[in-house]
Amino acid sequence: MSHKPLHLNNLSLEFPHKTCFTDFSCTIPYGSKIAIIGKNGSGKTSLLQRFKQSLADVNIGYVPQIIEKHDKLSGGQRFNKSLSQALSLEPDILMLDEPTNHLDIDNRKSLMRMLNNFPGTLIIVSHDIELLRKCVDIYWHIETPKISVFTGCYNDYIREIYQKRYILEKELSRLERQKKDMHQALMKEEQRAAKSKQKGQKSIDNKKWPTITSKAKALNAEETTGRKKLAINYKKDSLIQELQDLRLPEQIIPKFSLPYSDVNSGSALSITNASVGYQEPILENININLTPGEKLAIIGKNGSGKSTIFKAILSDSKVICSGNWYVTKDIGYLDQHYNNLDLEKSVLENIASLAPHWNLQEIRRHLNDFLFMKNEEVNVLAKNLSGGEKVRLSLAMIAAKTPKLLLLDEITNNLDLETRQHVIEILKEYPGSLVVISHDEDFLKEIGIKDNFVI
Repeated sequence: MSHKPLHLNNLSLEFPHKTCFTDFSCTIPYGSKIAIIGKNGSGKTSLLQRFKQSLADVNIGYVPQIIEKHDKLSGGQRFNKSLSQALSLEPDILMLDEPTNHLDIDNRKSLMRMLNNFPGTLIIVSHDIELLRKCVDIYWHIETPKISVFTGCYNDYIREIYQKRYILEKELSRLERQKKDMHQALMKEEQRAAKSKQKGQKSIDNKKWPTITSKAKALNAEETTGRKKLAINYKKDSLIQELQDLRLPEQIIPKFSLPYSDVNSGSALSITNASVGYQEPILENININLTPGEKLAIIGKNGSGKSTIFKAILSDSKVICSGNWYVTKDIGYLDQHYNNLDLEKSVLENIASLAPHWNLQEIRRHLNDFLFMKNEEVNVLAKNLSGGEKVRLSLAMIAAKTPKLLLLDEITNNLDLETRQHVIEILKEYPGSLVVISHDEDFLKEIGIKDNFVI
């Protein structure tokens, strides 16, 4: 297995409504380990497919994000079967689109071992932080309308971006102080000029000296200050553009409606000596007791019954339960399909329906906290939102009418890195009890999960 260095020349991806990137060129030596990263909708999958189509005489193994064959298998089983078929080709290049979606912890570890031992060229579309850290060392970051290439450790890449932001923000702060000092100096000069003018007018009236001196001083001060202000504004605009080019995510500072007293008013979930299943039990001896505000992860292999527990908690009539169950009536559920949204309502209407006592200003302020700031952003129908926007709106709704118990089912699947960070920011502040199904160990750690219920 080997291939000659591959060349991309002036590759562009444009649609009638947007330009994803233009004039991307690079050389790919054999054995390169490349990750394509960027926001949802930035063109990552299209770039992978475009590159695949441009290679004629290279042996390629390719596994898409959506696998339509093997429809009787689970998502994880479909991926493993498709990956085995791709590897059986002994490919020079292995292309994978979001390979860790739907994989349990054991399968994730197996995949990463395989990727680290794969001798050929890897090109992977992924939002998975662990994979980005462990399995690749070249990053193609689609930052519309260009692609930035970074070689090295993922943590170094992120650190470099944030260091640039720190330097730029520090310089902006210095310019603001300088502009303020200049304004104050001009005000003092104008006050001195006014006093000088009054004094000079008396002298003129007494025919002692002409008016030109005081007027010249004032005009000179204004001209000098004006030139300096123009220079500062030009520099400031340049720095702001550089900050925007870094494509760093805006931060969400969520405010939840659930009072602290309600969080601590007793257990939200207690399950003792229980079983769940359908015709036959899938799981037995289930014992879970959540203290107020506690966060718990349900961990297990694909098909082990994790989602069945959630269905039982949500009183799904298809699930047969035994044992002792206490579940608060104040419960929220969020999955990767965002079924808590009314897709035919606008962003603003979705929040208004949950908080009818809020006036328009309060609704707008709440949506602003979740980065829905412009009129066109709050008036768009939920069905027309991007995946990342649906996540933010779903979490804004949970914050507007905060449940005492929140269930999350694999919500980080398919999220870009920016939206994933937004989800982490919000869940770290969530005051209620939280139960999470996720295979993403970094995500669980970042939101403060300390206890696991292992199936």
